[in-house]
Amino acid sequence: MSRYPLFDRSQLRLAELATRGHDLRAADCRTLAAPFETYQHPEYPELIEQIAAARRQGRPVIAMIGGHPVKLGLSRYLIDLMERGVITHLAANGAVLIHDFELALAGGTSENVPKWIEQGQFGLWRETSRLNDIIAQAARRGEGLGEAIGRVIERERFAYRQLSLAAAGWRTGVPVTAHVGIGSDIIHAHANCDGAALGAASYTDFLMFAHSVQQLEGGVFLNIGSAVTGPEVYLKALSMARNVARQQGEEIRRFTTAVFDLVELPGDFREGTPAKEHPQYYYRPWKTILVRTVADGGRSYYFAGDHRQTIPTLWRELVGRLPVNMPAAA
Repeated sequence: MSRYPLFDRSQLRLAELATRGHDLRAADCRTLAAPFETYQHPEYPELIEQIAAARRQGRPVIAMIGGHPVKLGLSRYLIDLMERGVITHLAANGAVLIHDFELALAGGTSENVPKWIEQGQFGLWRETSRLNDIIAQAARRGEGLGEAIGRVIERERFAYRQLSLAAAGWRTGVPVTAHVGIGSDIIHAHANCDGAALGAASYTDFLMFAHSVQQLEGGVFLNIGSAVTGPEVYLKALSMARNVARQQGEEIRRFTTAVFDLVELPGDFREGTPAKEHPQYYYRPWKTILVRTVADGGRSYYFAGDHRQTIPTLWRELVGRLPVNMPAAA
C-alpha cells in the first residue's frame, strides 16, 4: 500500500448521459453520399496510388487516428474503408473508443467541457462507465480493449452500431486497437476503473499493433490527427519489428507514411527537423513519422488540412481505384 493518501472514488456521483447533451449526434454524422469540399494537394494522388498499390499487393494499410475524426462525424468513411479491406488495422487513442461507444449506445457523444468541468461533472456519466466493466472482462479473456468493445457493441446490437468503428472491426476481422495513457480518459476517473485491467487490455492491443507493423514492408502507415500517441506507439512498435526482422535477415524500410494534421510544415520537411532550440523540433509526427523512420528507404507525405476534406477525399479516391474486397494483408 502507498504511504500517501489516495482520492476516494466512492464519493463520486455519476450522472445520466440523458442529462448531459451531445455536441455530436448520430444525425450529424456524414453519410457517404454527403457533399464535401475536395482536398487539393499536389502530392495527394501519389499517396492514393501508394495505398492502392500496397493493397493490390496484399500489403497492410495501418491507420492511427485521434479523436477528432469521430467527433467531426467522419466514422462512416473509415468504416467503409475497413469493410472494403483497404484499411487493414485501425489504431486509436483511448478517446476514440469512448466516443465510439457513446455514439453507438446513445446516438451522441462529446460534451460541453466548460459547462461540466465548472460543475465537477465532466466525464462522470453512468452509461459510459460500463466501458470499465467491458475492459475488466477483456483482461480476463486475454482480449484487446478495441476488440472487446466492438464485440459488445455488435453482439448486443446497439441502436447506432452502424456508426461504430470498433463494431466494424469485430464484424470484418480488421483489428481495432486502443492505446491509452492512464489518467487521460474520462473513464479512468470512475470508481469501477481497474488500472491493472486497463493496462492489460491496452497492452494486448499494443502487441497486436506491433504484429501489424511487422508486416509493414511495402505497406502504408497513416497518422490522422494524433500528435503524441500515434507517433510514440508507432515508433516503439517499429523498433520491435525491426529488431526481430534483423535477426531473421529481413528488412522493414521500404514503406510509405503520411501525416494528416493542421500544423503548417515547411515544404522541405523531408530534409530533417529544426534544431532542438526550435519549438517544432518537438512536434513528434514530423521527426518520427516523416523523417526518422523512413530515412533508409521509405517515403513520407504531409497534408495540412481539415479532416472534413482530407478523409472524404481519401475515401472517394480509394473507392474509385480499388475493388470492393481486397486481399487480406500478408
